[in-house]
Amino acid sequence: MANRTSLSDTLQQALREHPEGPLCVAFSGGPDSSALLHALAHLPAARTRGLRAIHVDHGLHAQSARWAAHCRAFSATLGLACEVYVAKVDRSGGIGLEAAARHARYAIFAEHVHAHERLVFGHHQDDQAETVLLKLLRGAGPEGLGGMRVERPLGPGLAWRPLLDVPRQVLRDYIEAHDLPCIHDPSNDDRQLARNHLRHEVMPLLRAHWPQAMISITHSAMLCRMAADTLQQDWLAAFENLRDDASNSLDARGWLALPSALRDPLLAHWLHAQGLSAPTTAQRQQLERQCTAQEGQLPRIQWPGTEVHVWRNRLWAMALRSQPSSPGALSWQGEELRLPDGGSLTLEPVSRLAVALEVRWRSGGERIKPAGDRHTRELRALFQSGAIPPWQRDFCPLLYEGDQLVAVADHWLSARAETIFREAGARPHWRPGR
Repeated sequence: MANRTSLSDTLQQALREHPEGPLCVAFSGGPDSSALLHALAHLPAARTRGLRAIHVDHGLHAQSARWAAHCRAFSATLGLACEVYVAKVDRSGGIGLEAAARHARYAIFAEHVHAHERLVFGHHQDDQAETVLLKLLRGAGPEGLGGMRVERPLGPGLAWRPLLDVPRQVLRDYIEAHDLPCIHDPSNDDRQLARNHLRHEVMPLLRAHWPQAMISITHSAMLCRMAADTLQQDWLAAFENLRDDASNSLDARGWLALPSALRDPLLAHWLHAQGLSAPTTAQRQQLERQCTAQEGQLPRIQWPGTEVHVWRNRLWAMALRSQPSSPGALSWQGEELRLPDGGSLTLEPVSRLAVALEVRWRSGGERIKPAGDRHTRELRALFQSGAIPPWQRDFCPLLYEGDQLVAVADHWLSARAETIFREAGARPHWRPGR
């Protein structure tokens, strides 16, 4: 365990062990990140690596703009730049305000971290212990019980947590010794929130009975991390075999055949890579039961922020959203057209059609004669035989010239549509929104 005067020494050692890449501090203005930024600013080895700071204003508190100004001023006293970004916290996903704010914050970090830059976080040993206990209470396996990683990919850079072996008190002692001004976020006092309840109510009891609890918990996390990393080699190999690059779907029965120790982290990895949340144990078990659905069945499993479909013996994941309403017909001559489900219709390469087509939506009974086909086909039959998932069909753009259906997105084009697009030297490109 690091002693209470070792913050600068700990950081100096961490910089020696990881000498590559510029540095940026994820700076909330609270005690932990303030101690981290101040300590790094006084280390020449950090300054020579272009040390800077990023602050995210979540806009969730009346004082958030004042906090952002404090972070800029604090950084300026150290001769450092602090970039402030305002997050758009989406509360509609059903994942809770804390999780929604975290998703918004990390999206900004991923967007604004520089290539090969280390985004440094002030997370410490107590944070790690809290994370591991929360994961335990939520039924996590080795990956979750391994807690936060010291480093992991983040956008074009890395998230770096060099203080996970350092007790919180080391940072608080540093703040006191240097008389540093810090922001106090009152949401950290709300004991209705799980982490705050654990921090203020449970952890003091654990320390009273087991003084070495933090060390023991984080040691167990290290062992779980080692086990998870060993398992990762196997489930990553399985992931490469089960995932289809073109559709980003998974072989449902192949996934179900894996041992649970590989199946669970593989599913979480697939979902997290799409910015989606992993299921609870009960939700995952429901998904497993639906993996053997019969032909014609279209199971859909939902949890806050995420839905997974089982179709054609494959798993398809997407963000959980309300069904958009169908607008009226839209005129289109090749410009990028935003579709109701969040998708788009474009021409590739960029061009302009000589005639204006009308984009409509499925209502039933549509028919088209694809170029080279001797027969006129019902759209319903084409959808069933084609590769368009059921949840995309209602907002598949249907292209009309007058009252004649000439193209179904970029999947089926009539002879007339072939002529129209050949004259423009381009092809339609449909990107579904979900």
